[in-house]
Amino acid sequence: MKSSGIGGQAVLEGVMMKNKSEYAVAVRKPDGSIAVTQGKCKSLAEKSLFFRLPIIRGIVAFVESLVLGMRTLTYSASFYEEEEEKQKKRKKSSPEQEKKENIEMGITIIASIVIALLAFVVLPYFLSQLIGTRIHSYTALAAIEGVIRVVLFIGYVIAISYMEDIHRTFMYHGAEHKTINCIENGLELTVENVRRQSKHHRRCGTNFLFIVIFLSILFFMFLHFDNMWLRIISRIILVPVIAGISYEFIHFAGNSDSKVVEILSKPGMLMQKLTTKEPDNKMIEVAIASVEAVFDWREYQRRCIAAKKSRAKLQKNRQEESGRKKSRAELAEEIRRREEENARRANDRARRIMEQERKEAELEKIADEAAKRKSKRQAMLQARQDEDEDSLKSLDHYFDDKES
Repeated sequence: MKSSGIGGQAVLEGVMMKNKSEYAVAVRKPDGSIAVTQGKCKSLAEKSLFFRLPIIRGIVAFVESLVLGMRTLTYSASFYEEEEEKQKKRKKSSPEQEKKENIEMGITIIASIVIALLAFVVLPYFLSQLIGTRIHSYTALAAIEGVIRVVLFIGYVIAISYMEDIHRTFMYHGAEHKTINCIENGLELTVENVRRQSKHHRRCGTNFLFIVIFLSILFFMFLHFDNMWLRIISRIILVPVIAGISYEFIHFAGNSDSKVVEILSKPGMLMQKLTTKEPDNKMIEVAIASVEAVFDWREYQRRCIAAKKSRAKLQKNRQEESGRKKSRAELAEEIRRREEENARRANDRARRIMEQERKEAELEKIADEAAKRKSKRQAMLQARQDEDEDSLKSLDHYFDDKES
């Protein structure tokens, strides 16, 4: 089936699923029940055509996913805060608390972005300069920088995976992927069906991050400044552009079955072995609850099946019309019919040529007759002129006799 368009992320003991402008967060509470909350997040792309342009929409989606991810992560964490902390929050007024939370969230997001840029953009650059002090090729240094960036990223993911909370979050990440794969493979959304699905998905954020790292290697290999600070600033400025291009690739890969796309997506899919773990049944239940809160998967599958049947029927009709095996008699009849058609066309062509030649001959005959008439008129005029001259001469002779 084609891409369902839904996506999400794992949160603390839960899963967030997003469908267009709606999202839902399902969290397994400490008492074992599932809490589901829904919300809306209108994108800037809905307000202006500019934010829907290729690459630009990728940058917008990246920033908005960070904001929504931080908000839903904070929500899921609130179920596991100490009781005293919860009581303190209850005493504060709702508008003031909301404003404070928004400010804290903004500061957290900015700090996270700065730390990420320092760790995965600036640090690899300085390490490559230290390691490659004897290398004078800028292309080679950029390649070394890219390798260091990949190693740092993989090392970071492996290191945090040993944390218990992160390990469980990776399990919920696997539940998220399995649930979406179950829907897009046309199966009923049950725990048994979800468990049999792959925990890898092409539209995963891990794929996105790996594509960003890979493209950064290519971009930085061809971008060179003599000044060190210009090189660092150019790397930071290009990050949003690279993120936008990476988004376009992930968006295309999620709707394509091309072998080339499958090969290009392979490294990112392998990276998901680190960021996704096999979930248990309770985690799958949470993911299913999150999906069903924002997405009518039965209607989606019904439309996909109807479209698939329609395409299959159309293809079958075309094959019956053009690819049906014909008997010898039918082939002979078709050859005879084509020969007759070719002969008829040849006769029509010959008849048109003869008609054209006849018309040309008639025009030539008319032209000859016109020329003859013209010469005859000229001869008659000349004869009349001669007669007039002879008459005048005879009169001259008459007057000469009178005078004498």
